[in-house]
Amino acid sequence: MGDNSGLSHDEQYSTAVSVEDFRTNIAEVEQRIAAAAKRAGRDRSEIELLPVSKTVPQERIRAAAAAGCHKLGENKVQEAHRKSEEMADLDIDWAVIGHLQSNKAKFVAQFAAEFQALDRIKVARALDRRLQSEGRSLDVYVQVNTSAEDSKFGMPPEELSGFLRQLREFDTLKVQGLMTLAIFSSDVERVRPCFQMLRELRDRARDTDPELIGPGHLSMGMSGDFEVAIEEGANCVRVGQAIFGRRSVPDSHYWPENG
Repeated sequence: MGDNSGLSHDEQYSTAVSVEDFRTNIAEVEQRIAAAAKRAGRDRSEIELLPVSKTVPQERIRAAAAAGCHKLGENKVQEAHRKSEEMADLDIDWAVIGHLQSNKAKFVAQFAAEFQALDRIKVARALDRRLQSEGRSLDVYVQVNTSAEDSKFGMPPEELSGFLRQLREFDTLKVQGLMTLAIFSSDVERVRPCFQMLRELRDRARDTDPELIGPGHLSMGMSGDFEVAIEEGANCVRVGQAIFGRRSVPDSHYWPENG
């Protein structure tokens, strides 16, 4: 079982309910992003903050939207699809950031603006078929398992190059870059290599054939470790609890050990 102490300060996150709560939390996260970017000598504009609204009910998401959240990440596709329909009146783009079974590709093709967890050709093929019937394309990130943990989804690093080449046959899938989940640990020196590996894989893909990797963005880092991810080159940080507050269910509920 992994060490979850890297998220130890999550207990300090109070539940955001009002628009003002969300504005305060977003401002604090923005300050942390800006400070990490400055430490790394990076431009803040290179980094997207993706608020993650998994398990959050509609009324609180509406408050977050009023506070300026217009793109949200969700792990479970059916939960995301339901929310997209319930809140169709809001200007929200939905990013599916969790493991997807190929038989649920139809939902992603219907509503998602982005899919960040592509790691199997079977899923790519199912998405492409559904997207063609919808007459649209989809921005995707390829998920890589950089922690070598059996409990993590994502492809083995050594398979990435071949997978990127295979994705060329699917015109509807627009590769934006790579995504990973670091090992859950309070030890920065265990977390950092996961982010470094993703950056190195991206750089290698660019050197081989820049067209395979699109813009070559890196989606990495969550509430407990996004500053380290930014120091290592993250272009998208997926932040849930630091914005919405501590969840009542553990992360293992959303990152199940068995696919």
